[in-house]
Amino acid sequence: MLRIDHALVAAMVAHARADHPDEACGVIAGPETTGVPTRHIAMLNAERSPTFYRFDAAEQLRVWREMDDADEIPVVIYHSHTATEAYPSRTDVKYAGEPDAHYVLVSTRDDKIADVRSFRIVDGQITEEPIEASGDPDAVQSYKFGHSPDVLVYDC
Repeated sequence: MLRIDHALVAAMVAHARADHPDEACGVIAGPETTGVPTRHIAMLNAERSPTFYRFDAAEQLRVWREMDDADEIPVVIYHSHTATEAYPSRTDVKYAGEPDAHYVLVSTRDDKIADVRSFRIVDGQITEEPIEASGDPDAVQSYKFGHSPDVLVYDC
């Protein structure tokens, strides 16, 4: 289960909306000792593509070094899908290199409600997990959490 503050979910959704129609990507770092996501880091999609994302190599090196210096880890690695559901593609699975990270996908194909789903991707295996949001619900934009086969719609 991914436990995350509403404000961090809202930050991912806002980033995804801002970069639409291109895919957005980023990281939510957290203390290595707790693994709790605490710090949103919006990153550049070096591909500037509506169907693919890739971290800029220099930015990724800088961000990972900053996390190391702060004793943080990438708790969440997220990106958006702009025309399809929030589910990892074969390419997403191929490039999922952090086995302890939560891979969050934000679908912006609906311009009113973003679909937010979380997955673990280990050795090519995709496992969807529920999302439990906490914190100030007033920080929430319009989005819903999806979890197959049930979908929880978050009203704001």
